[in-house]
Amino acid sequence: MADQIIYLTQEGLEKLQEEFRYLKEEKRIEIAEKLKEAISFGDLSENSEYEDARNEQAQVELRIAEVEGQLKRVEIIKEDKKAVKWEKKVNMGMTVTIQETGSKEKEVYKIVGTTEADILAETPRVSNESQVGKLLLGKKKWDNFKLKNGSNNEIEYKILEVA
Repeated sequence: MADQIIYLTQEGLEKLQEEFRYLKEEKRIEIAEKLKEAISFGDLSENSEYEDARNEQAQVELRIAEVEGQLKRVEIIKEDKKAVKWEKKVNMGMTVTIQETGSKEKEVYKIVGTTEADILAETPRVSNESQVGKLLLGKKKWDNFKLKNGSNNEIEYKILEVA
């Protein structure tokens, strides 16, 4: 698991790098100031400000180590821009428009790695490891696929666009 590849879009990589920079260059300094102030209050054994700052420091250092580990295992998701539009297969980093059979409502998803998945984003980002992500990968425009809902019923969808 420690050597697992982290799939990110270029945008996702930039966000992760910015978080890493912020934690190391800004948050660490902020916590150091909190610790310095808390120490000035005296007796550390009953100093809740000191305890809070130490806990925050531990969480930040843990996150720094986690992000640093992720950055070492990043693989950028690259889109095949040479593919002919109607032959383009769904791959990671692509945006896919689907429609349930019999419905007029369209759904749009971007296929990303698990680190970037965010179903609440303006264009929902689904993981390549999610049920929808797995079903879409490798399909082309106009392909049909079936998705099981929470009641274990199959719902048929058509892929309307791959971009």
